[in-house]
Amino acid sequence: MPTLLSVNVGTPRDVSWQGRTVRTGAWKSPVDGPRMARRLNIDGDGQGDLAGHGGEIRAVLVYQVQSYQYWQKQLGRDDLTFGMFGENLTVDGLPDDEVCIGDRYRIGEAEFEVTQPRVTCYRVGLRLGEPTMASLLVAHHRPGFYLRVLTEGRVQAGDEITLTRRDPEELSVADTDALLYLPGCDPAKLRKALNIPALSPGWQQSFRELAAAQPPTQEPGWPAERAGAQQAGQAPGWPGFKPLRVARIVHETPTVSSIYLDAADGAPLPEARPGQYLSVRLAIGDAAPTVRSYSLSSAPTADSYRISVKHEPHGQVSAYIHATLRLGDLVDIASPRGTFVLEDGTRPVVLISAGIGATPVLAMLHRLAATGDPRPVWWIHTAHDRAHHAFADETHALLAQLPHAHEHIYYSAGAAPGLDEPHVTQGRPTARSLAAMDIPVDADAYLCGPPAFMDDLGGFLRDHGLSPERIHTEQFSALPAINPGVTPAAAVRPHQPPGPPGTGPVITFARSGITTPWSPAHASLLDLAEACDIPTRWSCRTGVCHTCVTHLLSGDVTYTTPPLELPEAGSVLVCCSEPTTEVVLDL
Repeated sequence: MPTLLSVNVGTPRDVSWQGRTVRTGAWKSPVDGPRMARRLNIDGDGQGDLAGHGGEIRAVLVYQVQSYQYWQKQLGRDDLTFGMFGENLTVDGLPDDEVCIGDRYRIGEAEFEVTQPRVTCYRVGLRLGEPTMASLLVAHHRPGFYLRVLTEGRVQAGDEITLTRRDPEELSVADTDALLYLPGCDPAKLRKALNIPALSPGWQQSFRELAAAQPPTQEPGWPAERAGAQQAGQAPGWPGFKPLRVARIVHETPTVSSIYLDAADGAPLPEARPGQYLSVRLAIGDAAPTVRSYSLSSAPTADSYRISVKHEPHGQVSAYIHATLRLGDLVDIASPRGTFVLEDGTRPVVLISAGIGATPVLAMLHRLAATGDPRPVWWIHTAHDRAHHAFADETHALLAQLPHAHEHIYYSAGAAPGLDEPHVTQGRPTARSLAAMDIPVDADAYLCGPPAFMDDLGGFLRDHGLSPERIHTEQFSALPAINPGVTPAAAVRPHQPPGPPGTGPVITFARSGITTPWSPAHASLLDLAEACDIPTRWSCRTGVCHTCVTHLLSGDVTYTTPPLELPEAGSVLVCCSEPTTEVVLDL
């Protein structure tokens, strides 16, 4: 008969780690006597990061004494005490390869339901002093599992554990964990996983993505941000950079110019999806080549791409493009990428932009017009004034080709004197003006512009009733960080790493505009990015969860800790890799 050996609790504490502060509830200790198991946790317990731990779905974590014994031998440790794996209940029995998702157990007065394997989190390694522990738990099929509390009640060491219901799919915790994190996904087991109502929503979503042959966007259980999906599969293209020829330059406004590019060898160009971008590498003066990303601003044809670049007052690259680039010049270009793309479907489409942010949604508008798409379309754009309104005539003509188009233009500096166009408004869009447009709540919205603009307009749309998962945003600066449990600090502009410069291959972080030589003083590319204060995205830090997956625009890497499953070609796990050549990362 399985038995409860120890009840372990601990409230969140601040732990110093790599110069940062981590808020974590991983430090748990055994308690004497009974404790109430409640809907959200056991009395006296708490979680430091509710995005990945805790809540009703993950109220109680279970780990087995047999796994403790296993790790004592594997790690050569004799100091492992109950609670050190972050578990609330240390049990004798209930092995991960026998307990199934959806099983129900009675322990003492309480009844529980198995909801998912342990989240692959770096904090278990932090607690044990074993940095690769998150990877080891998965690789050795000993993750442990979470419980939902179905019936609250007291539990204590010595309680017998009784199975009250076996889930009909009989998919074990170990198999569920391997299904997500290890290569060789078994389609039959995947179908089982999709039929288990008790499985947590985050894992259900990851398995739906697997079933659709898409890599999961990020670690199950972390907040669902579409920005995290930027690393998903890409349209066919070419590896690294190749030269394209400047075929045409068009001055759209006093500050915006469009650059048309074709293949230097006359070969056809791969078709990009509307909304994707090109990364451009330019050698300016004697400095190391600089990489910038620009959206494709029209529907690409087989023989040309178009990007449109605003001349920023202190922008070295944009100044070079505007002042120096000439017809016939060759420019190094990485193939189209990005997942801020127009999705197929029948739902209404809302395209919202400000300034040069119009470029990716303009490509979407080109596609809608070219195909005579019958979906209702709202085009909402903010510009400074008419003189600085790039693509005004172009977008007006495209919208005229659509059967159900709505055009709303805002000039923040005021409309031009004598301008009498009913679709032009002085000022900026507001919650009230958006509500007056009668945008359907089932619409797909695509936003591009300054971060504050996207935050405001996205909030207006959510308040109007649009689901957050249907509000898509694009930005070309570094993506918002995912650093679970790390106490936020004041934002610092990305910079060169401290200390003596390295002597290894040159590393370029394209989104952040940082180019710096590699130094073996850094444990990984992720470590180098953090030394530069570049916003980073990670969870396990050991090559399991793929939260850190990043586009590798050019170059080669090697893995210092081999990941349990390699990322897609053209991508790299920065948490456990270092360069072998010059590298350009979309970070």
